[in-house]
Amino acid sequence: MPARSPKSSAAPWVPEHGDLSALQHASKDCQGCDLFKTATQTVFGEGPAHSDLMLVGEQPGDKEDLAGHPFVGPAGRVLDEALAAAGIDRRRAYVTNVVKHFKWERGSGKRRIHSKPNETEIRACRPWLEAELDRLRPRVLVCLGATAAQALLGRSFRITVSRGQWIPSPLAPHVLATAHPSSVLRARTDAEREAALQALIDDLRIVAPLVPSPERR
Repeated sequence: MPARSPKSSAAPWVPEHGDLSALQHASKDCQGCDLFKTATQTVFGEGPAHSDLMLVGEQPGDKEDLAGHPFVGPAGRVLDEALAAAGIDRRRAYVTNVVKHFKWERGSGKRRIHSKPNETEIRACRPWLEAELDRLRPRVLVCLGATAAQALLGRSFRITVSRGQWIPSPLAPHVLATAHPSSVLRARTDAEREAALQALIDDLRIVAPLVPSPERR
C-alpha cells in the first residue's frame, strides 16, 4: 500500500505492469477516494482477458458490493436477459464499472440505497478504468448509462440523443452507448418496462455481429 492515501486519485494503487488479474488484486487495497470507507469491498471488472467486448456501467450496487462481482444483482439479471436476446454470450464479455466501490445512503431499516457517484469520485477511479482499457484493448466498448458514457465520452454526451449509435473515439474501434439496465427496473408500468428492455436489446443487437460466438464462427 502507498505510504500516503490521496483522496482524489487511485493512481498510486494502480500497478504499471501486470495483467487484469494483477489489477484486480491490487484494487482490493485502493483508498483513492473515501468510498472505500463505507463499501464492503472493491468490485473490479471480470471477464475473459482477451475479450472483444467491454461493457462499462456506473458503479456496483448493493448485491455486487456484498458478492464482490459486477452485475450480479437485479440490473445484472436484466443485462443477462438483454444480452441473450441480442445473441451475445455474457461469458465472452468483460464487465466493469466506472467506479469500483458502492456509494450508498441509508434507507428505511437496514436498506442501503444507491447514491450516484460525483465527479470527484469518478475522476479518482478513472486510473483503474484506463488500466482496464489498456490491458484489454477491446474491439467494442459499450457504455451502460449516462454516468459511464459521460465519464468516457465527455460530459456533453447525451444518451437520449446518441444512444444506439457508433461514436468515434480513440478508446476502441467501435464505441456505443445505451441505457443502463437499471433503467428497465425503474420503469413505472409493465408496458414501459417492456419497451425499455426492448430498446436495450435493440442497441445490443447492433453490437452482436462484432462479438464472436460459437454460432457465428
